[in-house]
Amino acid sequence: MSETVLLAFAMCAGVLLGALFFGGLWWTVLKGLTSPRPALWFLCSMLLRTGITLSGFYFVSDGDWKRLLACLAGFIIARLIVTRLTRGQAVPPASAVKEASHAP
Repeated sequence: MSETVLLAFAMCAGVLLGALFFGGLWWTVLKGLTSPRPALWFLCSMLLRTGITLSGFYFVSDGDWKRLLACLAGFIIARLIVTRLTRGQAVPPASAVKEASHAP
């Protein structure tokens, strides 16, 4: 395959990885707001999203800095897209969020 096609595939993979990472982050925020244990949601989500993303970057780049850079460019493009899509969405109202009671 030509180098241009490989770079295009790397960029598409970066967009997919970015959509998974930032879409997963948005989903985690929504679940964490209503969860009785939000720290567990955020920790597990961070580990899973980071592991998948780093593994994806490793396999897509295959030791070539140009493919790594194309994948990173796709990742950043996905960040912009997900941010734009989720900006107008409302989070659950404060009354729906359960707060911890520290009083006996």
